[in-house]
Amino acid sequence: MSMAIQFDTLRYVEKLVAAGVPETQAKAGASALAAALGESTSGVLATKEDIASLKVEVADVRSELKIEIADVKSELKVMRWMIATIVAGVISLVAKAFF
Repeated sequence: MSMAIQFDTLRYVEKLVAAGVPETQAKAGASALAAALGESTSGVLATKEDIASLKVEVADVRSELKIEIADVKSELKVMRWMIATIVAGVISLVAKAFF
């Protein structure tokens, strides 16, 4: 949703000229300001709806990551038990060979 900002460049130039700014500088300033205002409303900036949508997406990704992390933790527990069993087996074989 883009909202146009009403900006009267002629009136702006007239006010600057009345304040003592040379007309060429006033026109250049008005042109630059009009361009900046046009960019700020041309969809370049995020709206509240954009931010709300991103919050929902981030929440979804966060919940997916929590599930993935839980899966990895459970796999690591299984691997720890496997390594402990292997180490215990190796130690028992080495002890049996020397005793």
